[in-house]
Amino acid sequence: MTFDDNAAYRHKDLEGYRDLDEEEPSETEAKRYDLSFIKLDGSIGCMVNGAGLAMATMDTIKYFGGEPANFLDVGGSATTEKVTAAFKIITADPNVRGIFVNIFGGIMKCDTIAAGVIAAVKQVGLTVPLVVRLEGTNVDLGKKLLGESGLALTSADDMADGARKIVALAAAGGGKGKTTVEATR
Repeated sequence: MTFDDNAAYRHKDLEGYRDLDEEEPSETEAKRYDLSFIKLDGSIGCMVNGAGLAMATMDTIKYFGGEPANFLDVGGSATTEKVTAAFKIITADPNVRGIFVNIFGGIMKCDTIAAGVIAAVKQVGLTVPLVVRLEGTNVDLGKKLLGESGLALTSADDMADGARKIVALAAAGGGKGKTTVEATR
């Protein structure tokens, strides 16, 4: 039997029955930050906003020959703290050989995601290729922040371009100790 997390606040008495040893530690950690996260068996970490975009991103990665390492939805109210936590969770997986950040900013603002990515990479460090696709609210400011950050990352024009790039970079030797050298546009 399982319980829907959305109603957990109404049934605090059920928390005592929870066995954290039976849960994936990265998924438990993600819940602390109100992130929707599911660990998978692939090698490409995904950070997106919105469950539909997450599913489409994972399908597109698979279409280009990659395998997603996770489903991670930062939602529409992501903060720098949430994005940093998301990066820590993704990069803690030793199977991750590249990360694809695919954001469509409607409610979520691209500059907030960009600031979060910059803070996270500076705090966590990054030893795998990173591809970022931003579109939507404050996209120009988000791209400017990333471009001026000095981070080794690759920008993408759209979801297919980003998926194609991260699959190629991860296959070309992405992994611990390796970073990309292409800067954002």
